[in-house]
Amino acid sequence: MKKWFSVMLSLLMLGAIMTVADQAMAQKKEKEKEKAAAKTEAKEPKAAKKVEKAEKSDKAGKAEKAPAKMEITRAIAVLHPTEGSQVRGTITFTQVGKDIKVVADIEGLTPGNHGFHIHEFGDCSAKDGTSAGGHFNPGTMPHGGPADTQRHVGDLGNLEAGADGKAHLEWTDTKLSFTGNQSILGRGVIVHANADDLKTQPTGNAGGRLACGVIGVAKAQ
Repeated sequence: MKKWFSVMLSLLMLGAIMTVADQAMAQKKEKEKEKAAAKTEAKEPKAAKKVEKAEKSDKAGKAEKAPAKMEITRAIAVLHPTEGSQVRGTITFTQVGKDIKVVADIEGLTPGNHGFHIHEFGDCSAKDGTSAGGHFNPGTMPHGGPADTQRHVGDLGNLEAGADGKAHLEWTDTKLSFTGNQSILGRGVIVHANADDLKTQPTGNAGGRLACGVIGVAKAQ
């Protein structure tokens, strides 16, 4: 009887020891899980910061690579003769403060005045220059002279050719622009056969088209 009781007591003690051991092992595993979770939580903000830093760096790189917007200060039109004409030349347009200075050098003209205007389309494909359309007139104003308050933006008046058929003109214009709805870039320039009377609507009775050119951006000087 005593022997049996001793065996039972030993078994109970062994069971108790195993239970305590199991509990200790479970607590250890729980602590290990908590530490692992804490490490993961600590890493996540760092990873987020790395991603955020990478995104900022990428944006900064793109901003640095983006080309700076070019400020246009000068343009030029090279005029070529229409069918049956010998008239040719160049007209430059240069930003001077808020205004545009126009300098024209044309040759092959008959002596006297010849109307010249900026036209709505930069298209000189038609043999007679009519593909350039009408006068450039974004404000739907009446035709007039370059000094008139009410005029087409494209109304530049007359070129006066000498006996040698050459004409030179310099004029600073307050209505021409390189930006906005009055921008002349990409428009056409026409030199006409007759003088512009500065009043007949809508063309000044300037006659046929002797030369045509397209206004394009030029290198600043």
